[in-house]
Amino acid sequence: MADEMGLGKTLQCITLMWTLLRQSPDCKPTISKAIIVCPSSLVKNWDKEIHKWLGDRVHGLPVDTSTGGKDEITSTLRSFMLDTRVRAASPILIISYETFRNYSDVINSAPIGLCICDEGHRLKNNENLTYKALSGLKCDKRILISGTPIQNDLLEYYSLVNFVNPGLLGTASEFKKKYENAILKGRDGAATDADVQRGNERTKEMIGLVEKCIIRRTSTLLTKYLPVKYEHIICCRNTPLQDALYHKLIEIEKETRAFEKQKSDSGKATASALSFITLLKKLCNHPSLVYEEVQNRENKFHATTSLFKDPFNPKRLDPSLSGKMKVLDYLLAITRKKTDDRWVLISNYTQTMDQFIELCKLRGYGYVRLDGSMTPKQRQKVVEEFNKPDSGIYCFLLSSKAGGCGLNLIGANRLVMFDPDWNPANDDQAMARVWRDGQKKHCFIYRLLATGSIEEKMFQRQTHKKALSSCIVDAGEDVARHFSSDQLKELFKLESNVFSDTHDKLKCKRCIKGVESIDPPDDADCSSDLAHWFHSQATSRKIADNILRAVYDCGTISFIFHQKSHKVEAKRQEADKKDAGSAEENEGSDKKEKETSKPEKKLEEKKQKEKEKSPKAEEAKKEKGRKKRKEQDDDFEDIPEEPAPEPKKKKEKVIKFLKIYLIALIPEVHIFC
Repeated sequence: MADEMGLGKTLQCITLMWTLLRQSPDCKPTISKAIIVCPSSLVKNWDKEIHKWLGDRVHGLPVDTSTGGKDEITSTLRSFMLDTRVRAASPILIISYETFRNYSDVINSAPIGLCICDEGHRLKNNENLTYKALSGLKCDKRILISGTPIQNDLLEYYSLVNFVNPGLLGTASEFKKKYENAILKGRDGAATDADVQRGNERTKEMIGLVEKCIIRRTSTLLTKYLPVKYEHIICCRNTPLQDALYHKLIEIEKETRAFEKQKSDSGKATASALSFITLLKKLCNHPSLVYEEVQNRENKFHATTSLFKDPFNPKRLDPSLSGKMKVLDYLLAITRKKTDDRWVLISNYTQTMDQFIELCKLRGYGYVRLDGSMTPKQRQKVVEEFNKPDSGIYCFLLSSKAGGCGLNLIGANRLVMFDPDWNPANDDQAMARVWRDGQKKHCFIYRLLATGSIEEKMFQRQTHKKALSSCIVDAGEDVARHFSSDQLKELFKLESNVFSDTHDKLKCKRCIKGVESIDPPDDADCSSDLAHWFHSQATSRKIADNILRAVYDCGTISFIFHQKSHKVEAKRQEADKKDAGSAEENEGSDKKEKETSKPEKKLEEKKQKEKEKSPKAEEAKKEKGRKKRKEQDDDFEDIPEEPAPEPKKKKEKVIKFLKIYLIALIPEVHIFC
């Protein structure tokens, strides 16, 4: 089940479980037991969801490391596996991946009717112990849930398909030789016409095999029922200090790599190279994050510390030393002054989150923080506190790894992704925290990238991976091949004197000398290829967000890609149709009335004109004009009205519909969700 986030994968699986536990074409239960395997943080959530939708009709059995000691867990699992009753008291075992791996010998001792693997991309490596333990499960009906089945490469996708349908795509080596090599070669920006044709043929062949066991629906189904989302990719100029440090570090790294190449011909990334990548990424966030490391390794980074002003205090935040931090500072300040909107600030580094705290203290903003050090109970508490309408918390500081999945932060409608991840799925998960069911305000997403740096290279890799996923998983139209494999390998090169390295590599034909002369297609949205977004370099005129337009004038922003999710909410369209219908009815009524009483109408019109000429009527007319001009001067006239809240749907109707829909799946032996 590869539906994107927010389409009810959990509810569909609960409905399917209930149907199989109670019904079949033979008028008896199809299965007697089911297992749900999920991340440890979701074990209790699955138990709550089952109780929410099924009540006391069936009970789940949650088991995790917090359940008890080794003997207690072994006893609980053994009792579950030995229970052969058709209708057991707790026929659904909910267990974490780690616990399943540790107790696989007990669980694999007896057959299971249905296995559901939530966040199934955890099984992307068919060589790890968890994958092997789950593959040994005696279960024919397997459902794998993942909204992002392709995160990095096609071999990961093969592992997921092979788990639910062993042998469908052959062995791993056969798949690589027949499909992966040809598809990736055809997707390369420097591919020949023959390579492209062969890659397309292999893509269609593989999709034809896999589509029989995969269901995929995108969030486009829901976007029209959500507020409009405005997404921005902002390239921020580095400060002179950042540029000087970046060039110096690259110069030193070249010397180091040349020395290591003499010692080894493997060509693989060494520990020092990975450490250097992390150093550059931190430098893009703020120079103070690399100060202590550079100082501690002065023998290697000789004369680099001299670039910092003396005395330099790395613990005291100065937003003006980082291009991205300066832009964030402006965004927060102008939003606070102009609106009552609130923010979610996301980073991959705890040190950067520490700097967020310093910025909030410096400007007097209320904040809460959620990272990996917090227990599930503590996390839930801060989330509930922040989502309260009367909460005084202005910023929610979130670790991308700790809070990327499952969190609902609809108390905010503005979100900053301060630094990119190598895996596009991680960023997409994190950015979905505010634009989701229950949100009543229009949402604004800002992705900050240091211009020409390693961050733009990472973003280009993300774009390349997402294009591959779009072609394979969504079976979408073939998107343009913007980046070659050679370009994607140029990580350590700082592209100086560019507005956006990403835009330059797109070879955009709509922009002439920095000015967008042709608008994107009318049907383009946030999921469209980057070439079909708006491109703003020389002017901010086309940017709908007034807050960002104001920040653009600060001079730190070099380029902005921006697009919105959709034009108007479906509910607004329906309301407009109703209004149009009412207007037509009124018009018809007026026409009929005119035909039957024309003399009376003329007399009324004459009286009305006399009234309009009176002093009071003139004054009322002027007052109406003043009010209209005041409304037009509103700072946020470009942003549409907020959507009306959607009425709640009844659980019973949803369950009844899904039961009818899913009962058709019962005869299937292999189900890939």
